[in-house]
Amino acid sequence: MYPDLKRKVVIVTGASRGIGHAIAERLAAAGARLLITARSDAALQQLARSFPGDVVARALDLRCEDSPRQLVLTAVGHFGRVDGLVNCAGSTRRGDFLALGEDDWQDGFALKFFGAMRCAREAWPHLTASGGSIVNIIGIGGRTASADFAIGGAVNAALMNLTKALADRGVADGVRVNAINPGSIATARLESRIDAYAARTGLPRAQAAAGMARDLGIARFGAPREIADVAAFLLSSAASFCQGSLIDVDGGQTRTL
Repeated sequence: MYPDLKRKVVIVTGASRGIGHAIAERLAAAGARLLITARSDAALQQLARSFPGDVVARALDLRCEDSPRQLVLTAVGHFGRVDGLVNCAGSTRRGDFLALGEDDWQDGFALKFFGAMRCAREAWPHLTASGGSIVNIIGIGGRTASADFAIGGAVNAALMNLTKALADRGVADGVRVNAINPGSIATARLESRIDAYAARTGLPRAQAAAGMARDLGIARFGAPREIADVAAFLLSSAASFCQGSLIDVDGGQTRTL
């Protein structure tokens, strides 16, 4: 669908599972050359072997300050260039605000926000040279606050602001920066929330899933591949006029402007 993705070099963080896995799979199928990263080396190596084309796996903890630099050096060392960066790594703890400790807040920002910021900073000169692009996978919690998602909402809102700031810089440097805000997507994290909903309501699991979707005001949960399709679009020339776009892919869950 996007022939210009063929042979493009794209770094995908958080690629070992869920949305990041789906994005890497979609890009590999389009012929992109990939550097995939997550903390689990075994999972990454297995994925690299399962994807078509030139795929390099590098296990790193992006919470560490030097890891983004190592990631970009690996990409440039193997491929000689970087055309795209997908920041998908990072999850944050839900819970009662008063029960969330200092470590929870530090960890929430360390990977998802600071990891993405540092990856963007390290990749920027190479993206400027290639006329490349960044896609940040963020989340609708940054648009609409909820009491049990204080950390995630704050991190997501900060990352949306950073997306806009980098897009502003990118106009002059020739780098496109956009973001996707997934809603409730059928990943392992959502499955655990459905299990908790079933336990709380006493409903069979299938009914609990339907009830949870209904409570959120959506017809169904999304699939990771649906986020991957939007990411492929944003990385392609078809999205050449998208700059600083924050695209909600949430089945209509977000009703605010």
